Amino acid sequence: MSNHFKSLLEGGEPAIGTQLRSGNASIAELFGHAGYDFLIIDAEHGPQTQTGILSQLQAIAGTGATALVRVPVNDPTSFGTILDMGPGGILAPLVKSAAEVEAGGKACRYPPRGNRGYGPERAHRYGFDPDYFETANDNILYTIIVETAEAIDAIDEIMSVDGLDAYFLGAYDLSIALGVPLQFAHPTFLEAVEKVVQAATDAGVPLSTGVDPEEGAAGIKAAFDAGFRVILSKGDVWILETVTRGAISDFRQAKQT
Repeated sequence: MSNHFKSLLEGGEPAIGTQLRSGNASIAELFGHAGYDFLIIDAEHGPQTQTGILSQLQAIAGTGATALVRVPVNDPTSFGTILDMGPGGILAPLVKSAAEVEAGGKACRYPPRGNRGYGPERAHRYGFDPDYFETANDNILYTIIVETAEAIDAIDEIMSVDGLDAYFLGAYDLSIALGVPLQFAHPTFLEAVEKVVQAATDAGVPLSTGVDPEEGAAGIKAAFDAGFRVILSKGDVWILETVTRGAISDFRQAKQT
């Protein structure tokens, strides 16, 4: 068992990923073959089912990408079912405290590091991977979304939790929680982001940021220069929306001329 995304994180190498909300295995497979380092199956906002998640994991497995599952709620007792399907890790939304983060990290690892129950099924290749138990704790990623006011207040403690591998910034929900909805240039929002970046830097957690694909290589290079190594590049629905909007706009413009 190996985890491409985790290897990049541990080596200090940059990684790019995106989110999958459509629930479609063929789209997941396409994005995997495109060359993303990690793909987040979004079961919080997308119309996902457990069978659909399994199908997407099977599709992504034939590509070079690492699959993470963004669980619907931050409930560590539910992580086991997802992990037994064989993703590369869990992404937990709406965390609020270091205690929650610690509980989530333990739910992703077998004893003695955690309390995950044994029954991996697809995760250990239905019994054909005899080394799964010995290697799982070192290969499974536990990541969180920082998107609550409570998380900002406790960010130093959260980033210092043993077992936290990476974070993502939930800019939309965070701006709403801070009382400045969708005002990403507001000083209150920017101050919170700065606190997250500083806490992650101090704790040695890889810095993550979102980059709009329309910003191109220049946008990604700017993120690298600022110290960010984990790049989240929107998602399948957003990308499809942008491409289709552009195609229709071009058509209408041509028709008018």
